[in-house]
Amino acid sequence: MISLSPSRTLRSLLTCALLAFGALAHAQQVFRVTTIPEEAATEQVRKFTPLATYLEAALGVKVEFTPVSDYPAAVEALVNKKVDLVWFGGFTHVQANLRSGGKIVPLAQREEDTRFQSVFIAKTDSGIKTLADMKGRQVSFGSQSSTSGHLMPRSFLLQAGITPEKDFRRIAYSGAHDATIASVVSGKVDAAALDITVWRKFVSENRVDTKAVDVFYTTPPYFNYNWSVHADMPQALQDRVKAALLALDPAKPEQAEILRLNRATRYIATTPENYKGLEAAARSAGLL
Repeated sequence: MISLSPSRTLRSLLTCALLAFGALAHAQQVFRVTTIPEEAATEQVRKFTPLATYLEAALGVKVEFTPVSDYPAAVEALVNKKVDLVWFGGFTHVQANLRSGGKIVPLAQREEDTRFQSVFIAKTDSGIKTLADMKGRQVSFGSQSSTSGHLMPRSFLLQAGITPEKDFRRIAYSGAHDATIASVVSGKVDAAALDITVWRKFVSENRVDTKAVDVFYTTPPYFNYNWSVHADMPQALQDRVKAALLALDPAKPEQAEILRLNRATRYIATTPENYKGLEAAARSAGLL
């Protein structure tokens, strides 16, 4: 058995403590990113991993992207500071801000998010050509917390004098925009509402036959998605994250690919005031 002198024992303990402290400090340097699950988890990882890599270089810390299971999970993750940066829809941003007592800060949005739209789709032989034609039919929204897949479509239906619970034969919630499209294609529902950019992506990638299923109504524009952080994040870090997002340059091939994956031409600054209209719409629709 080897015995250590008191001084050597103290040095060993100090070394262990320093190693442990270093490991903890390293662990705390991980910058965590997630998004609302608009599409399947594999698609989220494909879309957002290049952005995580870009942010890692821009911020000088390890960045990890981890998908979550549903929209409420994304809200809770930022409210409870389990993640540092979240891609929210306008409605989930509003929900998170209310849940946190006004402590969610929107940093940037895509230029497209200043004039976002939803589309309603149906089979072309369904006889559904207007919102009124949906009465008595089976209709799907996306997630109940989705701005473009539920809140705003519901808001525009109500403005048109259509109350989903009263006027539709059945209401379904698919949970994600890709699943919404599939529900119409498969005939599980007669019509559905979703994010216009996801619809355009499916069409451009020939993942849906527009001779069989197509858009019959496009909503007026509204503000939508943003990248949000918790107000407890140091201001200097908030500024660096925002600057990195705004600096993404479509003239640079690697950055252009990040923007393409995020269905963005570029990111621009946003403010909390941009989401007041969504909060009002949600209250009017009885969703808050």
